[in-house]
Amino acid sequence: MDQGRALTGVLIGSALLVAADSPSQVPIRDARWLAAGVPVERVNELPAECYRPPADPRERRSAEIGRIAFRAPLLLGGQAARVGLSCSSCHRNGRGNPDFHFPGVSGAPGTADVTTSILSSHRGDGKFNPKPIPDLAGDPAKRIASRDPAKPELEKFIYGLITKEFDGPDPPHGVLAGVTAYVRAISPANCSGGDVSVSAASLIADIDSALRLARDERDRATARLLIGAARSNLGRIDERFQVPALEAERKLLDQADGDLRSLQDGLGSRAERRLWHDWDRSWPARRERLQADSPRSLFSDAVLKRG
Repeated sequence: MDQGRALTGVLIGSALLVAADSPSQVPIRDARWLAAGVPVERVNELPAECYRPPADPRERRSAEIGRIAFRAPLLLGGQAARVGLSCSSCHRNGRGNPDFHFPGVSGAPGTADVTTSILSSHRGDGKFNPKPIPDLAGDPAKRIASRDPAKPELEKFIYGLITKEFDGPDPPHGVLAGVTAYVRAISPANCSGGDVSVSAASLIADIDSALRLARDERDRATARLLIGAARSNLGRIDERFQVPALEAERKLLDQADGDLRSLQDGLGSRAERRLWHDWDRSWPARRERLQADSPRSLFSDAVLKRG
């Protein structure tokens, strides 16, 4: 797969941005910024998501677009983009990340200096001042920006994070509004249950959600980003299938990625309907096989520890 494997190669090959004290050299991007001493199996765990879809159908759709974009390494620019950081790299499942450690950016585990020139050409202040990564479902009294939907503060704050703190390009309006709606829908009142697993099934569900939203999206830039997010999740599955005897599954992932790349490029063309039809015809069998074979992959903690 061109996107997933190229990203994995960047992560493994970059001397500057791969942590020297990384607890593991497994080919999973999230393992690159695990703090020393953290069990590598942590990459297969997420905290409970404290998110409740809005009741209003239009706002719910917006928040679902934002939820997909929040998890995809497509919004940020600069060094963050080169290594595949997403919003969820620091805010796992919309929460915090006490195990995060990025060389030159983190001090203690779970901290980040968002005014470093490593990540930002706009807000670099020449000082090393890492701060704890906030839990977006944390104490409302400690929030930097109001989440009141009647106020523009949160959207302006998120826009600044994307374009200034991380040198990202201007996001499509629907994506920025979506990320804002998603963050507004995160609340401590919505928290329930313990950690959840990162699985082939969960990433496939996100692929299906992204493509469902893309299919009905009128704004082409937003639709293209949603398809890109689906491709990114194929890449995350591919990372975990980098084990012997799963070559056929990786070829299947490469074929699926090629189909989505064609669809991404073909939006708005005469071929778009046929490309969606081809995807609908081929994806169910591929999806079933990936889920069936995932216990032999790095989705399995036992396989990961042998790694």
